Amino acid sequence: MTTQPPSEPDTTAVPTCYRHPGRETYVRCQRCERPICPDCMRDASVGFQCPECVAQGNKTVRQAQSTFGGRAVTAPRVTWALLIVNILAYAVETLSPAWVLNYFSMSSGDVAYRGEWWRLISGAFLHMPLSSGSFALTHILFNMWALYAIGPELERRLGSLRFLALYLLSALGGSVAIYLFGTVAVGASGAIYGMFGALFVVSKKLGYDARGVLWLIGINAVITFIIPNISWQGHLGGLITGAIVGGILAYAPPKSRNAVQWGGCVAVLVVLVAMVALLPPYAFQAEFGFFG
Repeated sequence: MTTQPPSEPDTTAVPTCYRHPGRETYVRCQRCERPICPDCMRDASVGFQCPECVAQGNKTVRQAQSTFGGRAVTAPRVTWALLIVNILAYAVETLSPAWVLNYFSMSSGDVAYRGEWWRLISGAFLHMPLSSGSFALTHILFNMWALYAIGPELERRLGSLRFLALYLLSALGGSVAIYLFGTVAVGASGAIYGMFGALFVVSKKLGYDARGVLWLIGINAVITFIIPNISWQGHLGGLITGAIVGGILAYAPPKSRNAVQWGGCVAVLVVLVAMVALLPPYAFQAEFGFFG
């Protein structure tokens, strides 16, 4: 009679999740092979991965970029936000035009002699009130149409933050020109003309036919000087500033793109602020004989 020796007890330990030691599991990460429980499983192309391996893999994935840097833009949210801000500002202005214009319109005298620097930006989000005549509604409609038509293309090419910098610097450039060579004005035209200038520069950089942009600029330049009560200073200041900022953003060398682009934008901002801080409002002084 033969007998079999008694079987030894199974001493193999049941694997547990490396992040939750109390949870048994037989699933392992496809990259590091550590056991992972259902809460730690992350879908992969084959099987599952642990959270650390997924995070490490994401670091090596190159983020999609716009043509001239920044994250790729799927929806032009900055353009929509600027449209909404302009329209809301016009709605408030319509309800209380005297108060809004008295405190927020671009006024070279108030900037120079009362220190109301906010007018350099706030004036670029206001437009001619309805009480000023039939051209008032056309004023905001044209500017918002231009922002709607051109803004998304520039935002997708430049990236959202760079487009916002272009818009605000162009608006500031238009206000600085009004400060130096005008007296009082409102409107987003400085920013809009800045987009015109940047669109021309970007089109040339990409090798596109820029004649359509030149026609657009030319037609609007003629309108600027034909129709009364239009601030040519704001248009010209915004156009020049937008072309300069557009050139900085479009022609920055790829290897040092971020540093050149943001450094250039800061330099433009410093120059514009210095012009207001160091120079007097020439047109205001000539008209009102006020010299400080």
